[in-house]
Amino acid sequence: MNIKLQLDKPVKSAGIKITGSKSETNRLLLLQALYPGISINNISESDDSIAMQSALANTGSVIDIHHAGTAMRFLTAYFALQQGREITLTGSQRMTERPIGVLVDALRSLGAQIEYLGNEGYPPLKITGKKFTVNKVAINAGVSSQYITALLLIAGKLENGLELTLQGELTSIPYIKMTLALLTEVGIENSFEGNVIRVNSATNNQQPAIITVESDWSSASYFYSIVALANVGTEIVLTSYKENSLQGDSALAEIYKELGVETTFHDNAITLTKRNFKPETLNVELNNTPDIAQTIAVTCFGLGIGCHLTGLHTLKIKETDRLEALKTELDKFGAKISVTNDSLTLQAGFNPPAEAVAVDTYNDHRMAMAFAPLAIKTPVIINNAGVVSKSFPTFWDDLQALNFVVNTL
Repeated sequence: MNIKLQLDKPVKSAGIKITGSKSETNRLLLLQALYPGISINNISESDDSIAMQSALANTGSVIDIHHAGTAMRFLTAYFALQQGREITLTGSQRMTERPIGVLVDALRSLGAQIEYLGNEGYPPLKITGKKFTVNKVAINAGVSSQYITALLLIAGKLENGLELTLQGELTSIPYIKMTLALLTEVGIENSFEGNVIRVNSATNNQQPAIITVESDWSSASYFYSIVALANVGTEIVLTSYKENSLQGDSALAEIYKELGVETTFHDNAITLTKRNFKPETLNVELNNTPDIAQTIAVTCFGLGIGCHLTGLHTLKIKETDRLEALKTELDKFGAKISVTNDSLTLQAGFNPPAEAVAVDTYNDHRMAMAFAPLAIKTPVIINNAGVVSKSFPTFWDDLQALNFVVNTL
């Protein structure tokens, strides 16, 4: 499905309910599978979380998680620990191009039995569940925090817990801290000192818990972008959010202050208000929050200001190579942009194109949603718009509530 997106009237101030955090939901779903006493409220409606639920309920020998990268990492660790079970874990064509060797090596060193069925270091995987015999492992912490989280989520089920040493520069530390906070919330003791994380065994003492998932901050980023590009005074209320969020992308509130968006917390909600303020350029280090880089880059382009974003090396192994995809698609609008392996630099300036520009999404939900706010400035065609269901199924409906016109082509 391709759509044409434009704004015929100013953005309407409105309230939007955002689905539960995909990051929190998928962690909790795996913990719930390990510890059935856990109950979860406000589960994410995203394709990724649906894929996670389906995989955990699947009793077959082949499990296909399609495009769900988080599920691939978490489930690799989970099934490696399911004694007496043998499964093939596979996914989409893009999934077979996304590396998983760092995690597999770490699991093997703990005693896991995992084989590659295609290219070495990449899915699909043949996993034979075994009891782990070792409780100490080191892992490269600069590739993906999801590898670390996958190990931490199963750690409480190991007879002697887990001592995990992180090597090199840490990536996405807030996501690691989110995992540890959720372990604490369900009664699994842990510590994070220096570059060593310890998780105690919880096989006998894990307590029942009821946990409500906070709404997704990554999804909120698109509404921050809309408010930044809208008229002064525009307000959007988003629920349900808390000021002491576990999610790293809550850094949006501070980052978007520089783009004229004020965030007010109240009654498990946030109000975003456009103020009359704009810098000449934005310099942000996003090592801890790489998922919001696309949104920030498009916002700055729409505002006509430059930006320099760093700490983006993990974007190369996402649903697509997001840095190259951003450059390709912004080039279509006349942007002057350059990228390296871990940075993006955009020059100031924006002249709306004479005709609607078609944005390719590369089977990447964030590409579709990051470019949508640009329709405030110029009509935009989003190819394969249905890809948003991966994390935000109601996205296009919510935009219509804000006065965006969404026409299927």
